[in-house]
Order: sequence, then structure tokens, then C-alpha cells
Amino acid sequence: MPLYDTIGSGYDLTRRADPYIVERLIRLLDVRPQEKFLDVACGTGNYALAIAAEVNGHAYGIDHSARMIESGKKKGDSVVWCIGAAESLPFRSETFSGVTCTLAIHHFKSMRRPFEEIFRVLANGRFVLFTATSEQMEYYWLTEYFPGAMRKSIRQMPTYGRIVRNLKCAGFRNVHEEKYDVSSQLQDLFLYSGKHRPEIYLNRRVRSGISTFANLADSSEIDDGCKRLCRDIRSGWIRKVMSAYTHDGGDYLFLVAEK
Repeated sequence: MPLYDTIGSGYDLTRRADPYIVERLIRLLDVRPQEKFLDVACGTGNYALAIAAEVNGHAYGIDHSARMIESGKKKGDSVVWCIGAAESLPFRSETFSGVTCTLAIHHFKSMRRPFEEIFRVLANGRFVLFTATSEQMEYYWLTEYFPGAMRKSIRQMPTYGRIVRNLKCAGFRNVHEEKYDVSSQLQDLFLYSGKHRPEIYLNRRVRSGISTFANLADSSEIDDGCKRLCRDIRSGWIRKVMSAYTHDGGDYLFLVAEK
């Protein structure tokens, strides 16, 4: 069973569209009212729905997980919901004025074919990615508590250079970046959302919506890591751990590629 079919049933309990991320996606996407845009690997459609509500555009969302798409359908019909793979998008060429992909490219077997498909279905417009890079993840203090899972997660995440090379090989030009640092008000509880709120990782429900914990961590490591994290939160030592991982490279990136 695909990963997100497994965790999809409780996904929306902790994963929701963050207002700041929505605002930046809209600004960078630059889709005008009534234009079509596509959210690739849309999950339950939180970001597709939020963007559609703000720009009054024609939103499409595609994901390979039937359970995710079924959850999306229950939340609204302002998005055209599709089950399908990023490697073979079921749309005509130059259908969309913009394409987004949020926190998903690390699940692609290869970026080359999905990026080529996105380039094909995109008219003159922008492809906006929101992702982390493996370089950024090296500075996640989570490694102190869940080293095995984080090593696997970092290996799974592409480097910045690899992402850009694949975008350019697919035909995109003028690729530029905008760094994103996690704030304490972040509403979408993805992997490093607890950067400033370490206590959230002690919540089983939060962990169940994060693929690193749901798919890559073994139960003994989670138990041990949570015990040590709880101890360090109580003692205040967690602040020392967090400060040791400070860097200025951003926690995630918005990458904008133009066709």
C-alpha cells in the first residue's frame, strides 16, 4: 500500500495549508483570475483549495493516492480532483498557466520525468516548488534524537544542484529561489515544523502525518528519541541542541522555474 494511502486517513488532523506559505505560493505563481493551475502531488488538496479560494482560478489537483484524493473531494468541489502519477500527467500540453508542487519531490522515483511532464502541460508560466534540500536538512536538530530516520530522510531528499539541473534539463529557464525559515506560528505540521516547538514531536498524531516518522523511523528509535527529547525539554538542554544547528541557509526553499 502506498505510504500516503497508509497515513492519509488522519493526515488532515495535523496537516493544513499554512497562510504564509499560501500567500507566497500565490505571489510566486502569479496566476490570474479564471486561469487554470495544477497542484502536482496535491495530497488532500489543502494548498490547491486555499490558492483557488484566493485567486478565483480553476484549480486542478493530482495525486497517486486514491485515499488522499477521496479526502480532498470531501472538502470541496472548487478543485478538479485527479488520481494519477506525476510521471504521466493526464492533461493536454500547455493546459495550465501555473503549476505547484509542495513538499513532494522527495517521493518521486526520479525528478526528470515529472519535471518534463510539468513543462509539457504548462503554458508560458511558472512552476513553483516548495521543498527542502538535503543540504538544508543537515541542519535540522532532529538528527540529535532520530539519527537513523534523519539519515534516511536526508538521503531521500535531492540536493539543490540536482533539483536545478533536472529543471533545466526539462526545459525550464530562469530558476530562482526564495529561502523559507520555519516560524513558531507555522500551521502545517510537516517535518521541521517543530523547529521552535520541540514538544510537538512527542505527539504521536503529529508524527503520524510526517513521512519521515511514518515511513523511515523504527519504533525503538522513536521511543528512545522521544524519551531523550522529553528529558531535554524539561531540563532546558534542548535550547543548547537547537542553537548548535543554527545556520543561514533557510529550512526550506521556494524554487520558481519559468517556461
